[in-house]
Amino acid sequence: MTLPIRNVAIIAHVDHGKTTLVDALLKQAGTFREGEEVPDCVMDSNELERERGITILAKNTAVRYKDTLINIVDTPGHADFGGEVERVLGMVDGCLLIVDANEGPMPQTRFVLKKALEKGLRPIVLVNKIDRPQAEPHKALDKVLDLFLELGADDDQCEFPYLFASGLSGFAIADLDDERVDMQPLFDAFLRHVPPPVGDPARPLQLQVTTLDYSDYLGRIVIGRIHNGTIRAGQQAALIREDSAIFKSKVSKLMGFEGLRRVDIESASAGQIVAVAGFADANIGETITCPNEPQALPLIKVDEPTLQMTFSVNDSPFAGQEGQFVTSRQLRDRLYRELETNVALRIEETDSPDKFLVSGRGELHLGILIETMRREGYEFQVSQPQVIYREVGGQPCEPYETLVLDVPEESVGSCIERLGQRKGEMQDMQVSSNGRTQLEFVIPARGLVGFRGEFMRMTRGDGIMNHSFLDYRAISGEIEARRNGVLISFEEGTATFYAMKNAEDRGAFFITPGTKVYKGMIVGEHNRPQDLELNVCKTKQLTNHRAASGEELVQLQAPIDMSLERALEYIGPDELVEVTPESVRLRKLTKVKKLAAKK
Repeated sequence: MTLPIRNVAIIAHVDHGKTTLVDALLKQAGTFREGEEVPDCVMDSNELERERGITILAKNTAVRYKDTLINIVDTPGHADFGGEVERVLGMVDGCLLIVDANEGPMPQTRFVLKKALEKGLRPIVLVNKIDRPQAEPHKALDKVLDLFLELGADDDQCEFPYLFASGLSGFAIADLDDERVDMQPLFDAFLRHVPPPVGDPARPLQLQVTTLDYSDYLGRIVIGRIHNGTIRAGQQAALIREDSAIFKSKVSKLMGFEGLRRVDIESASAGQIVAVAGFADANIGETITCPNEPQALPLIKVDEPTLQMTFSVNDSPFAGQEGQFVTSRQLRDRLYRELETNVALRIEETDSPDKFLVSGRGELHLGILIETMRREGYEFQVSQPQVIYREVGGQPCEPYETLVLDVPEESVGSCIERLGQRKGEMQDMQVSSNGRTQLEFVIPARGLVGFRGEFMRMTRGDGIMNHSFLDYRAISGEIEARRNGVLISFEEGTATFYAMKNAEDRGAFFITPGTKVYKGMIVGEHNRPQDLELNVCKTKQLTNHRAASGEELVQLQAPIDMSLERALEYIGPDELVEVTPESVRLRKLTKVKKLAAKK
């Protein structure tokens, strides 16, 4: 006898506490042994997720409560990983919308809620972080209702059940005056308000692939929900590809979820979420079905990418010195492998075999891919991110974004001024009682390229910035890019203290003495709008005469730290970022290349 099932997705804006809440649910469901050491944000298993404190990939877990199996899917909160949210919502029958009691609904709350309402889900609203000093739970709840009405929710959806909670303290309550004990009210809400899965176990098998995983022993593992029918370990099944081609294969292994582990099971029927091995060519959105009566499910539609950049083989003078994978074939294979699991990514071949056009949802989406590849030992170079234009009704249009800033009062003026220069239009401004102001803008996606670093400097790292795709509109004209030129090294060698000290008044450096440089490498930012070539390898001419003044103790200004994100934001149209496992360098496109491109 199989247990009754509930399938729930947890959706929210970034940093509203999804993953921490899942931790609390797992702990209270008895997933971990007594005395077992449990890391924080146990669902963020990826190295980059742990470092940045964000969820990048959607993941699922399962807990048992009152003889019911509750499948919980944790989703990312960043707009750049919206593709993950979209595909997961097809696996579940209900969702939990988490809203911060202090911040209320944010841009990404709107995005995920819109997707959930389009799927016909009836969300449960959870106001989180109510134990914070500035928390205003009822105010946040009113804003959520306004958002439901704004997004055109029907009467049934607007009558949403709600709870108050603190994921960190591990309690949920139905009313603010209730005793704060544990997560039981939330578990009860899942059983009460999330409908059991619909699907007929007697019909032919239909399982939709929503997530892909890989094991060295089993090869590709597909994870998805069984919409109809029953699947058994060892049975023959058919995979219906995107192009309607049918491939038959055997289910070599069938696994269910228990806590964070996968457990071998003999069979599973409609409504369950399972992992299946044996389909090496399966991709996201495709259907595993009965070989005698193959019936495909509708493919998963994902919003189109809005940003693209060129990935190319590294051809700098230092090429091949630090990376393990450096050829165009290795780069191509890795990018196409990413396509298998990253649904919002697009890759196009160019007329050059060494260059690939990669399109994604935003700078963060593409930046995470670059960082992942770099850590895996790849060496390559990328161009400036460019927005993707579209024709709408015969008119060339560009993507626009909704931008919400949460900034200290003293930074409001400089933010409004800078966004005005970038063609941003202010929609709303709300001053809160804690000395912070919330600003809402509509801005072309072009205007946001390179803005994050500037914004962090304007707010001294204290500002919060969030944006999500709005729509395509007519092109808004020129946007002022970077004001200053760059300092370029005009010979290969090692940067010296002497040369850098002499050139310090020309601008700010990105390198330190002892850094190896080459001709055409960008070593700093010029004080003036034009570019300047410098000799940073010049050494002091030594004589046998001692200087009368003696050597004063001199120090260089601290260099600007060029992280990968900052470098991607900084570069101009005729510049590249060279990415290797050990270094991130900026360089100018060589004149030879430019001439070749003109011909």
